Amino acid sequence: MTYFAHDTAIIDDGCQIGKGTKIWHFSHIMPNCTLGENCNIGQNVVVSSEVILGNNVKVQNNVSIYTGVICEDDVFLGPSMVFTNVVNPRSGVNRRGQYSKTTVKKGASIGANATIVCGHDIGEYAFIGAGAVVTKHIPDYALVVGNPARQIGWMSEFGHRLDFNAEGIAICSESQEKYQLENNRVSKIG
Repeated sequence: MTYFAHDTAIIDDGCQIGKGTKIWHFSHIMPNCTLGENCNIGQNVVVSSEVILGNNVKVQNNVSIYTGVICEDDVFLGPSMVFTNVVNPRSGVNRRGQYSKTTVKKGASIGANATIVCGHDIGEYAFIGAGAVVTKHIPDYALVVGNPARQIGWMSEFGHRLDFNAEGIAICSESQEKYQLENNRVSKIG
């Protein structure tokens, strides 16, 4: 075995789990899901059938990742955050064939207790604040907070708020990488 699973973890048949991945106490990895290399699955996590996690995905304790979710490489899922996969759930109505898809793009972070309503993608390196409720698509590098989530700024790939000058240029305080804001879109330029 090229990954670690705690004795209390349950891993169903048909899962693909990458080298160096760690699965901790009381987590359940359901059938036919894919976990990339060097992922960390905290305690009491549910990864539902057919979920795909890229490489180096960090899933904190008490997270539920439901069918229809794809997380690309380097995604961070904070403690007790949750995804949904049905827009209009009812206990007496089976909607298993109607799951909406959600993609969390490379490098995005989702804070503790946030909720991602299904069918809304999270852009590359976006930063979802703790407790936010995401009800629409989130652009690359966006910083969003609140319920419903609203954008209040932009973040660097290192997780620092970007302050753009009059020419639309910002420099990350940690990495010194440059970013450009143009037509309400951010891109890294160096």
